[in-house]
Amino acid sequence: MIDKRYDSAREALKDVFDGASIMISGFGDAGMPHELVDALVDQGATDLTVISNNAGGGEIGIAALMKANRVRKVVCSFPRMAQPHHFEARYRAGDVELELVPQGNLACRIQAAGAGLGAVYTPTGYGTLLAEGKETREIDGRMYVLEYPIKADFALIKALTADRWGNLLYRKAGRNFGPIMAMAATTTIAQVSHFAELGEIDPETVITPGIFVQRVVKLQPAVDAASAA
Repeated sequence: MIDKRYDSAREALKDVFDGASIMISGFGDAGMPHELVDALVDQGATDLTVISNNAGGGEIGIAALMKANRVRKVVCSFPRMAQPHHFEARYRAGDVELELVPQGNLACRIQAAGAGLGAVYTPTGYGTLLAEGKETREIDGRMYVLEYPIKADFALIKALTADRWGNLLYRKAGRNFGPIMAMAATTTIAQVSHFAELGEIDPETVITPGIFVQRVVKLQPAVDAASAA
């Protein structure tokens, strides 16, 4: 019987290894699997490459990874979101490498990895520092930059509902990077708020099919737990 449900975040993350590349979904706080990332801090893996929309803010999630000095490199679009003090401190100290990727290119390169493409051409970045040293080509009178896919060992994503096969539904804007990251990682671990019985989810509404998800764990977000108390 296929059952991808895990009892705890600790169990779901137990094989994350030092030096792993990890995609983390989210646009700001929307769709950010804070509880999975906090569990990763406790798990202890270090020398990580984090691929995300941002480099963390405040004290939780990616920022907590930064504070614990577990991150070697960040690939992101917005390293300076609200309260990025832990990233800034590590970056200024030379402890963290930054690869800045325009958000459209970030999504496109992750999609390319999920689709099994060798590379993509994009006009974004042409004529800027981001294109230095990269192949360029003129196509239909417009200049493009060659960019390579971004893939990862693990993807940590947040969804609303999952069944035991790993089929996922998302909540509104929380959908953002989750679906494409799930396709671009060797192991996708999804944090959800609800488990559905097999067959309860209408197949026409599934956003991420279970074939792209290896593990799901039901976690109560800290903000929800506080409001329910």
